[in-house]
Amino acid sequence: MRQLIWATLGAGLLAGPAFAEGFFTIELAAEFEDVALDVEDAITNRGLVIDSVSHVGPMLARTGADLGAETELFADARIYSFCSATLSREAMEADLRNLQYCPYNVYVFQAAEEGAPVIVGYREADVPSMRNVNGLLQQIVAAAAGAN
Repeated sequence: MRQLIWATLGAGLLAGPAFAEGFFTIELAAEFEDVALDVEDAITNRGLVIDSVSHVGPMLARTGADLGAETELFADARIYSFCSATLSREAMEADLRNLQYCPYNVYVFQAAEEGAPVIVGYREADVPSMRNVNGLLQQIVAAAAGAN
């Protein structure tokens, strides 16, 4: 499995990670659960505590029928929320409005289509005082994708 991730990551990094409308994402040809565990490890291995895991995919699947939805969006989708006391203090000392970015989130999802890649990423904070937080999130995503 790791060889497949490394091969996919290598090809993806040659093409470059995707930056679109403030989102940094990496696509992986891997099992969703493997990537989800790698995201958890990438966060906790930095001494950070995951505050919550939002199971967005199952929630949308569970509520879809009640809303009249006919389209299944995700095979699975989760958002991992956590904070860094050091980086949060630094960012909020620079600008108290940076509170809006805390907790920080890394998402992992797989579209419902057969053979869809697993996407792992985060939303960039387009504020100079959040540069170090963006760097941390990028490191976490890269580690989850097998780059670190």
